[in-house]
Parts: sequence; structure tokens; C-alpha cells
Amino acid sequence: MGVGRNRDTSEIEGGEVVAFPLAARVGDVERCARELDLIHGSAAVAYWKIECRQLAVELSALGVPDSEIRRQVLAFQAEVQIAMAERYRTHATERSRSDRRT
Repeated sequence: MGVGRNRDTSEIEGGEVVAFPLAARVGDVERCARELDLIHGSAAVAYWKIECRQLAVELSALGVPDSEIRRQVLAFQAEVQIAMAERYRTHATERSRSDRRT
């Protein structure tokens, strides 16, 4: 007897909940990195807190234990930081190349 997915819920037949890892949500990671690149200071802090809380609420609603939620949110935060650093590196490289041409 195989394990099947119930189409109407986020549960696997047999009661196991499977949540897609937050850090692997490339679209969300890029969206947050882009937003945080545009805003600064208290607005950035407020945005970031709201985003992380929403992710935690989503996982909690799926029945994910608090310790796993914390781990998932921290991994997501790390991916966003990496994406922001990559955006900065790309912009800096492009500026450097354009400076050499002038």
C-alpha cells in the first residue's frame, strides 16, 4: 500500500504533513531580497518581521512543531541574506565594468 496525497489538504494519507522547506522557496527568497534592497531602516525591519511571522504562521497552521518552524525561518533568513549579497555583488561588478569603459 503506497502513500498517497490527499488533493484537498496539505496532509499525506496517514497523517504526515509535508511542508515545502522555506529556504527552497526561491521566488519568496528573491522577492524578499528585492524588497529589502529597496527599503532601509525601520521600514526594512518591519517588513522583515511581518514576512517571517507570516511564514511561521503558515507552518504552524500545517502543524509543524515550533522547533522546526524556528529552524525553517532561520534557514529562510540565511537564504535571503545570501540573495541580497549576490544582488550587491552583481550590482558592484556591473558598476565596476561600466567605470572601466568610461
